[in-house]
Amino acid sequence: MSSDLPAGVEAFLANAGWTGAEIEPLAGDASFRRYFRIRRGTRTAMLMDAPPPHEDSQPFLRAARWLDANGLRAPQILAEDAARGLVLLEDFGDVRVREYLDAWAEDERAVYTAAIDALTELHRLPPGPFLDYSMQEYLREARLLVDWYCPAQNLYVDGPGYTAAWEAVLSPMLPRQRPGVTVLRDYHAENIMLLGSLQKQGLLDFQDALVGHPAYDLVSLLQDARRDVSAALEAEMFDYYVTATGAGGDFLADYARLGAQRNAKIVGIFVRLWKRDGKPKYLGYIPRVWALLERDLAHPALAPVAAWFDANIPAEMRQAGGGSFAA
Repeated sequence: MSSDLPAGVEAFLANAGWTGAEIEPLAGDASFRRYFRIRRGTRTAMLMDAPPPHEDSQPFLRAARWLDANGLRAPQILAEDAARGLVLLEDFGDVRVREYLDAWAEDERAVYTAAIDALTELHRLPPGPFLDYSMQEYLREARLLVDWYCPAQNLYVDGPGYTAAWEAVLSPMLPRQRPGVTVLRDYHAENIMLLGSLQKQGLLDFQDALVGHPAYDLVSLLQDARRDVSAALEAEMFDYYVTATGAGGDFLADYARLGAQRNAKIVGIFVRLWKRDGKPKYLGYIPRVWALLERDLAHPALAPVAAWFDANIPAEMRQAGGGSFAA
């Protein structure tokens, strides 16, 4: 048994009925969580290692059970040891939307249509047992850009003005996210699995779910930080969602608001992953995210935030996809 495996994993698997199973490490994500595929004969399962105190498996367990109870395909929980952060999950296989579409680009429209269908189904449900997506949380996330990106670029910026601009932009939206929908917060091509067909899709990475605005997960899917989604497909899928749900009025403006907020947050997170966590690969995504942010800032609803960017981030840096980074 390798010392790189989670402490206590042999006893955990034995108690779950997987004595003597093979344990195969898999690629991790942007968190402290680790994943392993468990094999015993023809059976497979997934082991999630979410070690305390860095991770807490309870939000994942709560969200997974709520999604499954409401007809959405989260992995079934096979066993758990919350104290150690060990969770044994149903194995969804290896077919993520991201890699599938890299190989079969002609299926893109069908895959995204099915993803919108799942989102529409989620939004028809009463919101789940999660906290509200509050103004405080929106601002905390947006400030990741000034907390991490700006220092990395040696930019001295107006922090209080940044917060005030976001408050002005987001305040009109908050009443429209009540009573709200379940927001998975990371709904994109690397967190959706294909389960035997294009229409059968499984969900991953939903442990940070909140109750918020229906546009959030839509913009997460269609303005993907890790995969190019054409403006034409984005517009088509946006219209498909609006037709299916009847969303109207200020929905497009709120979509731009949340797109800008999310993309500003992601720029900050990707720099933090490099500076704090030693994961420089995420810097390569920043030009895409920055381009999406610029597009969102062009909407009139973002005028106060756009003015802040004009005053604080040099135009040449923005045109270069967010600037350059050096160790």
